[in-house]
Amino acid sequence: MGGGTSPCASCKLLRRRCAKDCIFAPYFPPDDPHKFAIVHKVFGASNISKMIQELPIQQRADAVNSLVYEANARMRDPVYGCVGAISYLQNQVSQLEMQLAMAQTEILCIQMQQESAPNLPAIQMEQYDGSTPQALSFGSPYLVAGEEFRRCGL
Repeated sequence: MGGGTSPCASCKLLRRRCAKDCIFAPYFPPDDPHKFAIVHKVFGASNISKMIQELPIQQRADAVNSLVYEANARMRDPVYGCVGAISYLQNQVSQLEMQLAMAQTEILCIQMQQESAPNLPAIQMEQYDGSTPQALSFGSPYLVAGEEFRRCGL
């Protein structure tokens, strides 16, 4: 790339000659100009160059990929960038963990009911009109659904 027939994407955008030892050439190929353009717009060529030069060679490609990711996130969300996406995903994980815990509690409650009363018939709905169930039948005694769930810790 550097010193070849086609300048790297950064040298092309900056309209300069691509030197043989161009710091950008290995990471911003000429066939992907958008990659450097977005990083340049957010961070600036000088800052990118400084960041790349301060890293060991084996870490530079990962750093450039991170810069591209952050620049894309900053374009979508100028205030929070990728932190906004991370916060959103952490919130989703918390909600899903809570739903999972509730489902596991419900399963445990049902298992405990089945173990403590193996001879009772299956739970049947007495009156169901599409709203919250009012009563569950366990033979003759009636239990309000909410009371039963509270008894099991739900």
